[in-house]
Amino acid sequence: MLWFLCARTLQMQALLQIWKLLKPEQALELLDYSYPDNYVRSFAVRCLRQMSDEELSLYLLQLVQALKHESFLDCDLVKFLLERALKNRHIGHQMFWLLRCEMQVAALSVKFGLILEAYCHGAPDHREALLKQAEALFKLRALGNQIHESSKKKDSREKMVATMREHMSKEAFRATFRNLCSPLDPCHVFSQIKPELCRFMDSKMKPLWLVFENSDAVAEDIAIIFKHGDDLRQDMLTLQMIRIMDKLWKDEGYDFRMIPYQCLSTDQNVGLIEVVRNASTIANIQKLHNSSATSAFKKGSLFAWIKEHNKTQESLRRAVENFTLSCAGYCVATYVLGVADRHSDNIMIKANGELFHIDYGHILGKFKEKFGIKRERVPFVLTHDFVHVITHGHRRKATAFNRFQEYCERAFLILRRQGSLMISLFAMMLTTGMPELTSEKDLDYLRDALVLDYSEADALAHFRAKFEEALNNSWTTSINWFAHNISKDNK
Repeated sequence: MLWFLCARTLQMQALLQIWKLLKPEQALELLDYSYPDNYVRSFAVRCLRQMSDEELSLYLLQLVQALKHESFLDCDLVKFLLERALKNRHIGHQMFWLLRCEMQVAALSVKFGLILEAYCHGAPDHREALLKQAEALFKLRALGNQIHESSKKKDSREKMVATMREHMSKEAFRATFRNLCSPLDPCHVFSQIKPELCRFMDSKMKPLWLVFENSDAVAEDIAIIFKHGDDLRQDMLTLQMIRIMDKLWKDEGYDFRMIPYQCLSTDQNVGLIEVVRNASTIANIQKLHNSSATSAFKKGSLFAWIKEHNKTQESLRRAVENFTLSCAGYCVATYVLGVADRHSDNIMIKANGELFHIDYGHILGKFKEKFGIKRERVPFVLTHDFVHVITHGHRRKATAFNRFQEYCERAFLILRRQGSLMISLFAMMLTTGMPELTSEKDLDYLRDALVLDYSEADALAHFRAKFEEALNNSWTTSINWFAHNISKDNK
């Protein structure tokens, strides 16, 4: 379409008034920076009105970014989002924090501030809850700064934890967290904070590990990680894509037991991450029965750990099935998204056998290098440990392993059929300033991984070659895990 030709533009604008509505997923692309025409954008919003609240919530991350490309504040997209947010508090909560996160950008502060003001005026009860959440985050940020400064002074860990818990025990601090809706998920309400269970983690920025008593008396405590100093927007995007993949697979009848835990960026380099309970990292599991030097090369550790947590034959069978399905889902998801830095502390397993990945700081094939050599040389992680669990400790070419490979192939083909949607969603995030998503070239990884220019038969053959590459070169992953364990122990 040659938009600079007035006659053609007028003709297109007239046609849009009678055009058959597109599927909402197809219409999303019409809201990125490539389509500034107001008639086109209004048509896209009319298509979006078909979305359920659940579907809207799934794509809200991109829709908030699309607001940047609107020429005027008084536009159909702003009205649509405000209307749906005021009707559904969960969407309102999500929209509030997505807008609030970008308020430090000077070019957006007025526009986004006015939208936030309009929402808060329309939902005064929710406004009070959101203000209380903002106050709680401010206090956590101040506490995080205090701990970070103490670490620079080389204070002992015991002293820093004691100081942190003493600060949390003060009434002024505790009062802020009483009956507080979780910013991560407004369905969860904190009864109170539990200072005696809170601590900080050992990584560079000293994230806070926070534990809250659940207002639901029969539910377990809620654990959250507060991070200050890390940009969590990339994690948010990756986890959103995993949720979308999970939906696409379930629509086709496949439940790969995915765990797209909650993650929320609340301000510049500030955010929250959900703690998945009853789970342990592969590194910790492997070291339970082996030393750091040998743990990466012992294939029986994971299966032994799963057996310890699943005593009966039936529960063990279910746990191995959970592991098989989740491993297949994450093999395909991490391959398609190009997730890097997959060391053994970034992959976890729940007691029920479900495997999941964490920490998505490197995506779209941005693999780490040392001395010009890529540290990760496989398309995705499929180690001898994983195969040992999938096959119940039997030969890798057993029926169970063939079924696992078939799961991977079906999962890949389902995603490939929706490749244009996935690329559009990433394209709509190009203006965020994420370090690994800055230009159209970054989207080439997705196109190459999904081989969209191949026939389905050729694409399947391509994926099978990648599968064999991951399996045959799994020894390189073990070496990387060994190096990671040694490096961590020497810190």
